[in-house]
This record gives sequence, C-alpha cells and structure tokens, in this order.
Amino acid sequence: MDAPALLAGAAVLLAAASLREIAGGREEEIGAVSRRALASLSAGRARSLADAALRLGIPGRLARAGLGERFGVGAVMAGKLAGAVLGVLVALLAAPGLPGRISLVAAVAFPAAGFLAPDALLEREARRRMRRLVVSLPDALDLLAVGAEAGRSPGAVLGEIAAATSGPLAKELAMATAEIECGASQGEALAGLRERVRGGDVAALTAALERSQRYGSPLADQLRDRATSLRHEQRRRIEELAARAAPKIQLVVALALVPSVLLMIVAALVANAELLLAGL
Repeated sequence: MDAPALLAGAAVLLAAASLREIAGGREEEIGAVSRRALASLSAGRARSLADAALRLGIPGRLARAGLGERFGVGAVMAGKLAGAVLGVLVALLAAPGLPGRISLVAAVAFPAAGFLAPDALLEREARRRMRRLVVSLPDALDLLAVGAEAGRSPGAVLGEIAAATSGPLAKELAMATAEIECGASQGEALAGLRERVRGGDVAALTAALERSQRYGSPLADQLRDRATSLRHEQRRRIEELAARAAPKIQLVVALALVPSVLLMIVAALVANAELLLAGL
C-alpha cells in the first residue's frame, strides 16, 4: 500500500478517534461559567461566533476541562477552522494518488479529523481532570466530616479545604466558597458545583450537604461512608489496571526482548562459526 492510501487510512482513524473522544464526554447545559465565557462575544460577528460555539458545545467542554481561564471560545474555534483548512490541504495533496472512492473518503476524512481534533483533546483533558478530582475527593470528605463533628458550617470548611489544597477539586470548592461569600445561599452554591462538575461522586456530596441542611440529618457519618466507598472503588480500579498491564508486559517481552536475545545468540554463533566447525 502506497503512502497516500496510508494517509487516508490514518485520517479515517483520526476522525473516528475524535468522534469517540467527543461521544465519551457528557454533554451538559451551559451554566453561569459558560455564559461569562461568552459575555465578550455579544454583537455582530462575535454574536454569530458565540451562537456557533454554543451549538458545538465548546463552552461546556472548556469548563469541564478546566481551561476556560487559559483559552477562550474564539481560540478553540480558530483551532477548529485551522485544523479543517489543514485537512483540506492534506486531502488535496493526497487525493490525486488515491483510487476514486478512497479519494472521496480522504476528502471528507481529513477536514473532519482536523475540525474535530480540538474537541477530542478537550474531552480527553476533561476526563483526566475528572479523574484527578475524584482521587482527591475522599480526603476532602474526611476533612469535611471532621469539621461537621466540630460544629462548623460546611461552607467555612469547604473554603479551608480549597485554601489548603490544590488541584481541580480545590478550584471548584474555591468557586463555590466565593459564591457563598458574594451572597449566594449554600444551596445555590452547591447547585452551581453540581452543574460545573457532572459526576455521581460530587452529586452525592452535594446531596448529603443539602439533606443535612434541610432535615438536620447527621453529616459526618454520611461523609465518612462515602469516602470509604470511594477509596474501595479506586482500589478496585487500580487492581483492574494492574491486571490489564500484565498481558501487555508479556507482549512486550515476547515481541522485543526474546527476539533481541535470540539475535545475540545467533550473532555469537556466527562469529564463532569457524571454531565450532573446526571442532567437528
């Protein structure tokens, strides 16, 4: 198979991988963070760009990836357009060397892959951020349980956790604390946290805090039970990853180490072939 055909196949695989990454992320409604990210795009062409970004779900992906402060919606749109243009140029170069049907596939696959690549990268970063957030959640739950037993308000404890730690969870808790300090109720701040971080673990935390505030149910025991459950789930996930790693290690050994050892043995035999034959 010649190089253009390989390029066409790579384009199809890249487009499929991008669609898989995008489909793997959960689509969410655009909340206050997304609306603030689009506040600067208010009139004329900027408004049409904002509408296109809303339809494509870019603000939601930026919020989930935690990159809203580093990249704007316009930058992502520019990256998508640049990727599509680059895909068109590559398709124009590769299409003449391809058969009829494959050239049509390449003409569609290359621009599509370039257009979808930024979305796929954002979804992958969002999943990585969510994993880091969930890993730090059990310790935050334990600290919150200690504060609840001491009779402190959950809002104050959340602020201390955000100030004393780092990572995506600390940023989300700091945002919720800032909303409370600016006059929002604890329920509104928790609703905003649940909207920004779509996940069962964070939803369970906010639900426990809301139940405690509304009905006066004991909070510390619920938080400790949830922290223990999360640690068990994380341990099980690590064990599954370790079990999957064993066959991969064996494959590397079979494909790389064993042939290299055999080549060394063959080289030694060839180098000493005269001595071996003389002995015969």
